[in-house]
Amino acid sequence: MATLEQCRSALDKLAENLASANGDLRSAAALDRSVSCWITDLDTTFAGRLADSRIEDVTTEPGPPAERAQIRLAMTGDDLVALVDGELHFARAWGSGRIKLEAGLRDLLRLRKLL
Repeated sequence: MATLEQCRSALDKLAENLASANGDLRSAAALDRSVSCWITDLDTTFAGRLADSRIEDVTTEPGPPAERAQIRLAMTGDDLVALVDGELHFARAWGSGRIKLEAGLRDLLRLRKLL
């Protein structure tokens, strides 16, 4: 089971990847939305803001998200680490229910480029 530190490191790596993206990926990540990622097996939520292809102001809270973010993810810590390391295909994991993603239709259409 991934630790809280490994999950935080994976989110930092994801933030770096988004910040260095080019072309369609950069435009897809160029949203200004609140975002949360609930790590179900650790019962911890990372919350922040996706702005200009960066994840900013990330905080950690115990339990599920206290506030409803505009883009909401839920997964295990192992799945988060595997996803960021490229070992887990997002679309397959989402389709099978391993990863849950909730967002408005417009956001989903833009985010599909990242998937």
